[in-house]
Amino acid sequence: MNLLPPLNPPLHNWHGKTVWLIGASTGIGHATASALHAQGAHVVVSARNAPALNAFVAAHPKSQARVLDVTNPDAVRECAQTLAAQGRLDCVVYCAGHYHAMTADTLDAKDMLRHMQVNYEGAIYVLEHIVPLMRQQGAGHISLVASVAGYRGLPKSLAYGPTKAALINLAETLYLDLHPLGIGISLINPGFVDTPLTAGNTFEMPALLTPAQAAQAILRGWAQGRFEIHFPKRFTFWMKALRHFPNRLYFSLVRQATH
Repeated sequence: MNLLPPLNPPLHNWHGKTVWLIGASTGIGHATASALHAQGAHVVVSARNAPALNAFVAAHPKSQARVLDVTNPDAVRECAQTLAAQGRLDCVVYCAGHYHAMTADTLDAKDMLRHMQVNYEGAIYVLEHIVPLMRQQGAGHISLVASVAGYRGLPKSLAYGPTKAALINLAETLYLDLHPLGIGISLINPGFVDTPLTAGNTFEMPALLTPAQAAQAILRGWAQGRFEIHFPKRFTFWMKALRHFPNRLYFSLVRQATH
């Protein structure tokens, strides 16, 4: 039994709570929105894919769709202001993502910057409006979906990994600033999840989860008041351990495992 107090106020009862999930047309975001809806939350889903959002709303009565391109700061501002005008926002989950496997011999600056725009800059645009709102409310919760790929450099993660490392650092700093004000901050670091983003991978993905399994792990983490929610533990335990290995040993082990 963990005798230490939780790092965040545990989120058990979602009935009547308003949750805005950004990047919810497929994958982890879609599955988490569905799981929250099943627990009575008023779910607002955003993404660029309008047909997918409309299909979600049709399947989840009383949910709401807001089409959004997170790389457009004016669109983010308008969407955030519209939702704020409707009432309290209890939780905001940023799970928008862009991913292409990339190595140094295929370095594509344009695509690397696209990773940064979707995975990191979009989160900044959202936070610019959500943080003041939750400070005004005196409560709320913000979750950033990063990845274990942000722990250390990994093969084929030249474009993706740095953006997730940035989100990890961002979440840690936000926690230090906002926790004393009663605002919860959580960092979600999935391992491999079977989504459209990972469908193009040509390498073996150990401990692969379904989006529904990922969503349940996220809800358990919120209920336990965790700061970092990482899963599946049988994979992420080893990824976390690698963070503490000396560089010489780390590079050697990764080369052996991936060649």
